[in-house]
Formats: sequence, C-alpha cells, structure tokens
Amino acid sequence: MDKKITIAIDGFSSTGKSTLAKQLAKYLGYIYVDTGAMYRAVTFYAMEHDIISENHFDKKSLIEKLPKISLQFLFNPDLGFAEIYLNEKNVETEIRTLAVSNFVSKIAEISEVRAKLVEQQQQMGKNKGIVMDGRDIGTVVFTDAELKLFMTASPETRAKRRYDELIEKGQEVTYEEVLKNVQERDYIDTHREDSPLTKAADAIEIDNSHLSIQEQFDKVLELVNTVAKTL
Repeated sequence: MDKKITIAIDGFSSTGKSTLAKQLAKYLGYIYVDTGAMYRAVTFYAMEHDIISENHFDKKSLIEKLPKISLQFLFNPDLGFAEIYLNEKNVETEIRTLAVSNFVSKIAEISEVRAKLVEQQQQMGKNKGIVMDGRDIGTVVFTDAELKLFMTASPETRAKRRYDELIEKGQEVTYEEVLKNVQERDYIDTHREDSPLTKAADAIEIDNSHLSIQEQFDKVLELVNTVAKTL
C-alpha cells in the first residue's frame, strides 16, 4: 500500500480491538494507538490521587488536575508495540487491572477528559498511517477514516476472554465479577451523554464470537486491501 489510510476500530470492551489493531499496525507498518489505555491511565491517576473510589468521585478535582496529566506512547522493541506512560512513568501493567476497569467508564463520561484526549488522538493521526481503537474513533476522532470497523461479541464470550486474560496475569478474580464489569461498562459506554458508543453509519460490523484471532485478522486485512484498491 503506497497511500496510507486511517483505520478506526470501535466496539464493546473485551472484543479484542487492541489485539487486532496491533496485528494490523505491525503488518502494515502503521502507528498503533490504544485510546482505551489513555482513559485507563487517567483513571489510574484519579485512583492514585484519591479522586475516585467505590463511594467517592470528585469530578471537579479531576477536571482541575487535567493539565497536570501527561500521556505518551513509547515503542517497546521487545514487545513490538508502544506502551503508555503517565507523567513519564510506564503504567502499562497497572492500568490493566479489574480495579481500573471498574472505574474507567465513569472517567470516560467526563466531557473535559474526552475533549483533552480526543485532541491528542487527532494530532497523533494527522499524517494517516495509523490504526486506532476505542469507543468513538469512527464517530468522533476520525469521522473521515477510510476504514471503520465496529467489533462486537456476546457479553458472556467477552467476559470469558477477559477472565482468562486476568487469571493468566495472576490476578484473583471470578468470572461473575468480570461479567458484571463487562455488562456495567456496556451500559455506561452506550448511555453516556458525551460521545456514547455507537456504530458509525459507514462502519463494518464484525461479530468475532466464533472467530479465531487469525481468522479475524485475515478477514480485516482483506477489507484493508479492498479499501486500498479504491484510493
């Protein structure tokens, strides 16, 4: 592909958006941006600074501290993808816990947070040649993306994938906890006032409930090549 395009991947939590995006970026030689990691990093910051907890959420304090939150992605050659840094500290591992997952959708509801991150995301993709995944990439961040995908799968399938992933990392969780988290995040993501999770009119929906990672990649790569032929 001589002409670079923008690939926007949206969808529900735990649908493998990041896995697919990393595969595509590596194969195409594109930049990969995990916007979910950005929201998770802000969530981790809020948790670390006692801004959000089980019974407390000081939205005003978070908004006031946004200028103090610096996010960047630095490529890790050993892993083959970029990791996220919060105020110059690698927090890639810390943001992937169920504890962070339990609060991230509430953080993502805040309009000021979304505005700050969307602006950064649009800057990252101004030269195209980028694969970005999240909740509002095709509907807000890159409305003119040449290829938009919307990933979905049943809540039970997604919860099982997420549960297996967390157990493999040594975290002590139950399947019921993870399923509850998935369902709650689905509700918040689709019902928030600012940039709710919706499928863009021109997005291609992919239900990967019964697709292997390789089958999914092959299917999407075919779509990429089809788009490239029309440029």
